Amino acid sequence: MKWKIDDVPVFRAVVEHAGISAAAEALGMPKSTVSTAISRLEQDLGVRLLDRNTRRMRLTGEGETFYRHCLLIMEQVDEADALMAGLTATPTGRLTVALPAAFSQEILAPRLHEFRRRYPRVELDLVVTGQPVDVLRDQLDIAIVVGAQPDSELTQKVLLAGRLVWIASPGYLAQTEIGETVDDLLAHIAICETRYALPRLPVRVDGEPAVLSLASGVMRANDPVTVREAVLRGAGISFLPDRYCTQHLRRGELVEVFPHVQFEMSAATLSAVFPSRRLISARLRVFLEFLEAVCGAAAG
Repeated sequence: MKWKIDDVPVFRAVVEHAGISAAAEALGMPKSTVSTAISRLEQDLGVRLLDRNTRRMRLTGEGETFYRHCLLIMEQVDEADALMAGLTATPTGRLTVALPAAFSQEILAPRLHEFRRRYPRVELDLVVTGQPVDVLRDQLDIAIVVGAQPDSELTQKVLLAGRLVWIASPGYLAQTEIGETVDDLLAHIAICETRYALPRLPVRVDGEPAVLSLASGVMRANDPVTVREAVLRGAGISFLPDRYCTQHLRRGELVEVFPHVQFEMSAATLSAVFPSRRLISARLRVFLEFLEAVCGAAAG
């Protein structure tokens, strides 16, 4: 099976411009040339990449798979061109990054001026979101994600591997008898992160496996900083990754409780995920190094 690499950018343009006519205009090619390239690519691959009629077009399953590989191919071509031209000595260009709000506000944002000072030609496009992201579908260069990630075609690099800790405010503890058992604990949980609001959240109580039911009767927030601020103001007991409450614990604004009820370590892991390839851009490489340094300082 042989297919022409020159047809790859044409196929990519058709997908990203949602049609042959729009792609032809963007590429400055005759519509017939674009249509021929797509037909030739489908014939050479032996699969149908696009379902199309006079009004609409959509990717087939095979087309979606091939499109993802096309993105990697074109990135490697671009990076190889840049490498040969000697352009990678100075990181340059736009880098699109998806990240959770808490990580953005508490860990990354206070240090962004340093990255800007070191790499003024890298244009960061930060997408702050509480929703799951798909690096390939959403055309991201890199995403910061919470928790263990399933095996995929993405490269994963652990940035922070802390723990979840139970917290309460001193004022709440002064007014309330919280007890010691899991049933006692459940009675005081008023809010938690959405990701943990499960009917069977696994924990260990004095080292023994157990589960907590947080699927109902609990307020939910898709941001740990919101949970922390609520607890600071007396909203019962909750739990957070330690990186978002360490300073408050040191200052006595929060108190750690129920230390005998522990979570799996992976629940608080923070990782960077990005397309798997041997050749990554200089801008992504320096941003990864910056992230590691920032997270190393946060862990210390």
